Amino acid sequence: MAKATYRLEIDASKALIDQPESGHNRWHPGIAPRVHVKTGDRVIIETRDAFDGQLTEADTAQLKGISLGRVHPLTGPVYIEGAEPGDLLEAHILDIEAAPAGFTIIAPNFGFLRDEFSTPFVAGWRIVDGYAESPQVPGVRLTAAAFPGTIGVAPSLDLMRVINDRERALAAKGGRVMLPDESGAVPAGKAIAADALRTIPPRENGGNVDIKQLTRGARVYLPVWEKGALFSIGDAHFTQGDSECCGTAVEMRAAFHLEFQLRKGEAARRKLRDISFARDTYFAPAELAAPKRFHATTGMSITPEGENHSEDATLAARNALRHMIEYLQERGYSREQAYVICSVAVDLRLSQLVDVPNFTVTALLPLDIFV
Repeated sequence: MAKATYRLEIDASKALIDQPESGHNRWHPGIAPRVHVKTGDRVIIETRDAFDGQLTEADTAQLKGISLGRVHPLTGPVYIEGAEPGDLLEAHILDIEAAPAGFTIIAPNFGFLRDEFSTPFVAGWRIVDGYAESPQVPGVRLTAAAFPGTIGVAPSLDLMRVINDRERALAAKGGRVMLPDESGAVPAGKAIAADALRTIPPRENGGNVDIKQLTRGARVYLPVWEKGALFSIGDAHFTQGDSECCGTAVEMRAAFHLEFQLRKGEAARRKLRDISFARDTYFAPAELAAPKRFHATTGMSITPEGENHSEDATLAARNALRHMIEYLQERGYSREQAYVICSVAVDLRLSQLVDVPNFTVTALLPLDIFV
């Protein structure tokens, strides 16, 4: 039983940039906590959508004005008393309150197949009684399987320097990296924003992991890097396919109910540097977790032109998705609608990684989403 209950509220009518005291959109140990709690306390955390309210309707014209610097407004940090570097923080997700609406977007130069999709597209979702439907993707009904796309703790200054050094080195080699940028940053100002980590990728502190199994009942384990852990959460998804290939799931506002426990010194003892999680129940209704009716396509490490690559899971995944998009087009959907369906409902699975030179990736589409 929870010892005490706290609620971190937001004003949903205001963007984070207009209510900066309510959260942040960068990772930095210098961001002041919103609340101090003890292990066993319950914390209810209200969150904004991943784009900080910049999309107000299913209008592709709005995509032109979106600032990626404002992406992933997080609510927090929560200071957990007794948490110290080297501990393992357990965040138990007790419940998730979903908002009544969400959206999925395709934006140029964004997503897994960004080189193949340049036409903007927005699907608005109505969320009623545990289901989501969109007039922009007719004939599809999605069942609730809500989870946080972004969940994490603050990095230490030392870890932040290590991350910034390696990501700058990766960028210098031509890698696709989102380096520190003060544009749209909350908190604003050079003291934090000049070096703070963007929220786009997951890292050792957790972050934008986009793991769809983190639904109600999940226990998420995070190595602690800073005193108090400084836990934050946001980027709620109503549901998502394994891959979130177009770059977004069914994005929404939410309220997360959490309880924290500490495993003293366990991260240091086990040399843990990555998030892990466990659960005792199905992460979604069993018929969704293991769909009875489905259609699957596959991809291998071979380009469409017939060139063989050795052990290339990325190429295999791209091929599996291309074939699934073609299948959905045969069912009457446009390429953009098909890509959205893949992002919110199709699971990419590594079927085999041993039969060199060709890995096999499977794209699995549950057929019961069609109504």
